[in-house]
Amino acid sequence: MSYFAMVFSLFFVMNALGSIPLFVSLLSKFDVKRQRKIIVRELLIALFILMLFNFFGDQVLKTLGISQPVIGVAGGTLLFIIALGMIFPRPSENHESKRVEPLIVPLAIPLVAGPGAIATVMIYAEQFQNAWSMSLIILLAWIPTFIILLLSSNIKHILGPKGIIACQKLGGMLISMISVQMICTGLSCLLQEALRAV
Repeated sequence: MSYFAMVFSLFFVMNALGSIPLFVSLLSKFDVKRQRKIIVRELLIALFILMLFNFFGDQVLKTLGISQPVIGVAGGTLLFIIALGMIFPRPSENHESKRVEPLIVPLAIPLVAGPGAIATVMIYAEQFQNAWSMSLIILLAWIPTFIILLLSSNIKHILGPKGIIACQKLGGMLISMISVQMICTGLSCLLQEALRAV
């Protein structure tokens, strides 16, 4: 998989556009200056969590004895499920605005650094075998996510609900194609390993 494809897919798995309505809803009771401080803090926490899994997730996988082709198939399947969720979203629930300022949950986790993003980072880190290069991929995917969510109120006003949904569906379709490629590559490697064993 190309460098650009990894950045692109991780960015869409973070689902910044899909998270805009919830960010706006949860932070609406704060003034604009405070909203931006909260968003900066939560996005930095999310970045730290993803970096943590980038550097130490590989050790966990090796301890469990999970091979790269298996990671490719499992990761591709997970990405495909995420893509389907983006293309065919569930009816949104009413999130009541709480008076307590959100901290880590739900903005940093699971909205930005959710299970899908963490799994994607671990899968790509295993394929890349270079934690520092993978850190750059995470950073390049995180920066547009950061900018989009920092300007969430403005973007929601400009695009409108239909525009955000359209972008989310487009991202889901592209991720589904990337995930199918990952599954096919993983299955091909597993088949080759089985033929060698015979």
